[in-house]
Amino acid sequence: MRQWWGKKSTPAKVETYTRWSFHGFALTEAVCAVPLAAPLGLPDAVPVVLIVLGHAALCAVTASRALDWTRGTRDHPRNLVYALAVMTAAVAVTAVLLAGRADEEHVRQAAGSVFAMVLAFGGGIMVLGIRDRARVPAAVAGFGVGTGAVTLADGTPVAVALVISLLVLLITGFMAFTSVFTVWLLSAVYELDEARENRARLAVAEERLRFGRDLHDVLGRNLAVIALKAELSVELARRGRPEAVDQMTEVERIAQESQREVRAVVRGYRRADLGVEIAGARGVLEAAGIVCEVSVAPLELPAETQSALAWVVREATTNVLRHGNARRCVVTAGGKDGRVVLTVENDGARTAGGTGGSGLAGLRERLAAVGGTLTAGRDGDTFRLVAEVPSRAAGQERRDVLEAAP
Repeated sequence: MRQWWGKKSTPAKVETYTRWSFHGFALTEAVCAVPLAAPLGLPDAVPVVLIVLGHAALCAVTASRALDWTRGTRDHPRNLVYALAVMTAAVAVTAVLLAGRADEEHVRQAAGSVFAMVLAFGGGIMVLGIRDRARVPAAVAGFGVGTGAVTLADGTPVAVALVISLLVLLITGFMAFTSVFTVWLLSAVYELDEARENRARLAVAEERLRFGRDLHDVLGRNLAVIALKAELSVELARRGRPEAVDQMTEVERIAQESQREVRAVVRGYRRADLGVEIAGARGVLEAAGIVCEVSVAPLELPAETQSALAWVVREATTNVLRHGNARRCVVTAGGKDGRVVLTVENDGARTAGGTGGSGLAGLRERLAAVGGTLTAGRDGDTFRLVAEVPSRAAGQERRDVLEAAP
C-alpha cells in the first residue's frame, strides 16, 4: 500500500482520496442498513435492507461516474443522476408514509432513520452530476420543499412538518456543499499542477528564445559579411584579380572570430552560479511545499568548478520536483581534505525514479571535466546525491607549488 500510494502524484492522491470519500458515504449507508432496519424484525426488515443496499450501490456508481465526468474522462452521467434522484425520492416518500402510519414507536424511528440517511447521502451524491453549480441550492431546496409537502399530505401537523423540512434542508445542504466543495478542490489541485508544468515549460521556452537572440546577434552580422565577401571573392577570382585571395583571407578571419563569439555565448549560457542556483532551488522547493534546509560554508572556487556544482544543484532540484514526492530537502556544501563536498538529499526516495538517467550522466561528465566525482543512491527513504570536486583547479595548484618552491 505504501509503494502504491507513494508512486502517485499529488493530484492523483487528492483524486483517490476524493473518490474513496464518496465511496465511503455509500459504504456507510450500506453498513447502517442492517442496524437501522433491525427494529422492524423479520421478515419486514429484509426488503428495507435490500432497498437501502441498492440505493447505496447506486450512490457509489453515480459518484464514480460523476467524478470521471468532472475529470473529462467520461460523458455526463445524466441517466444515473436521474435514476438516483428518483430512487432517493421514492425511498424517502415510502419511509415517511411508513413512519406516519405505523403504530409502534420503533417502526417510526427506523423509518425516520432510513428517511434521513437516504436523503443525506442521495442528495450529496446527486449534486455531483449537476452541470450548472448554481442550480445546486435549488436542488437542495427541492428536497426540503418536497419533504414538507409529503409530510403535510400524510397528515403531519404543520409545525412538525416545518421542522422536518428544515432538518432535511440543513442535512442535504451540508452534504451537497461538502460534495461540491470537494470536487472544486480536486479541480483546483489539477489546475495548479498544470499551471506549475506550464510555468516550467514557459521558463524553458524563454531561455531558448534568449539563447536564440544571443546567437542571432552574434552570427547575424558576421554571416552577412561572410556571404558578401565570399560573393565578391568569387567575382574577383573569375576576373583573375589577385584581390580575391585577400577577400577570402578576410572571410577566414571573420569565420574564426564568429567561432570564438559563439563559444563565448555557449560558455555563458552553460555556466551557472552556485549561490544563485542554491537560492533558486530553495525558492522553487518551498513554493512546491517542500521544506528546504541549506548549509553552505564560504567557498572560493574557480568559475568552472562553481559552474559544475551549480548544475548539480539544478539537476537535483529538478529530480526532486519531477520524480519524487519529498517533504524535506537538505543542501550542504563544505571543504574537506582539499576537496569540496556538495550533498543534496531528500526523503522522496520511495517514489523517485532510477538513478541512472541521462541527467546524472551529464552531471558526471561536467564534474569529470574539473576532476570531480558524483555518487547517487538511496538509503531507506532518503535519496542522496554527493558531488566532490577539488577545492582548486589543477593549474592553480601547480602555480602554488612553483611559487612555494625555493
